[in-house]
Amino acid sequence: MLLLKPDKIGKGYGQAIISSLIKDFNIKKIDVNEDNENATKFYIKNGFHILNQSEIDSSGRP
Repeated sequence: MLLLKPDKIGKGYGQAIISSLIKDFNIKKIDVNEDNENATKFYIKNGFHILNQSEIDSSGRP
């Protein structure tokens, strides 16, 4: 999970972090809450694709 303070959004911090994670740790998959439209758009912009959607989150909650 990548979280930024609201005043840091749109300033390149998230882009720098995700680029480093992809490069240094070969990140291929990320679990994103589909209700978080900003996060979904961010990851799609960075080359990720929606592979599937679940009725529950990783903790088993709807």
